[in-house]
Amino acid sequence: MSQTITTRLLILGAGPAGYTAAIYAARAGLQPLVVAGMQPGGQLTITTEVENYPGFAGPIQGPWLMEQMQAQAVHVGATIEQDVITSVDFSRRPFRCMGDSGATYLAESIVIATGAQARWLGIPGEKELSGFGVSACATCDGFFYRGKDVAVVGGGNSATEEALYLSNLARHVTLIHRRDTLRSEKILQQRLFAKANITCVWDTAVESVLADPSGRVPVARGLALRNLKTGATSELAVHGVFVAIGHDPATALFKGQLGMDQDGYIVTKPGTTQTSIAGIFAAGDVQDRIYRQAVTAAGTGCMAALEAEKFLAHVPADAPALAAWD
Repeated sequence: MSQTITTRLLILGAGPAGYTAAIYAARAGLQPLVVAGMQPGGQLTITTEVENYPGFAGPIQGPWLMEQMQAQAVHVGATIEQDVITSVDFSRRPFRCMGDSGATYLAESIVIATGAQARWLGIPGEKELSGFGVSACATCDGFFYRGKDVAVVGGGNSATEEALYLSNLARHVTLIHRRDTLRSEKILQQRLFAKANITCVWDTAVESVLADPSGRVPVARGLALRNLKTGATSELAVHGVFVAIGHDPATALFKGQLGMDQDGYIVTKPGTTQTSIAGIFAAGDVQDRIYRQAVTAAGTGCMAALEAEKFLAHVPADAPALAAWD
């Protein structure tokens, strides 16, 4: 049976941003409700080892970290709903969100923390070896490939920056691109071409990720390549593969209701998490196209909760929805 659930603060998304917002909001007495969404825990649930989240001397498992964040949020008073929002109406307050369960959520304020997903190539071996030699984040996983050979797939700013970052850790970096020129900024290209341990492979598509099944679990051992001009096939032996063809923010649900940039990231007022509608805040990868780290997502989750608390303290529950800023 459908039901209507009313809350002062509704948090959409259960990654580092959403859980941190829930922790701060619960401690402020707002009794926040978190709708976990399609992938509770976010991208960290598919990250095998995390070494760059402060507070842990050794590597920790991404899913475990998310379990701890959820437990902490519940402990301080947040409620977690295992539901998926299918449509929203931000035209008036209380804001209305409809769940796949049939529930209707009415909220005086909302924190959007639905995150973003890395684009993948969709090739054999990519999904199976994710976390075991295949990654979409050099900042997250590059440390594990110190002194080893790695490949970066892509030709834009993301790929060039990933290759440059990895060149300071890996023995050798091979950048593989489908075209014969990069699409990245010229200054980045100049830095890339100046690196002695970076090689570019042009006009080449990655056909599959090759696995080494000899260990306890299969790990990546290389790539199967095909030259798009000659059709010639080859193999490249590498220990790690970094796919850097961009990210897609999970914002399709809010299109036409909130201000977004051309790539679908929610636009927030500089220095805040305020969106184009007063009372609605955006935190984490859904509005961050630059850093996309668990710790920065958690930081903006904290900001969103504090800003939501201030908003709710000064705006009556029956106030209409208003534009937050021009």
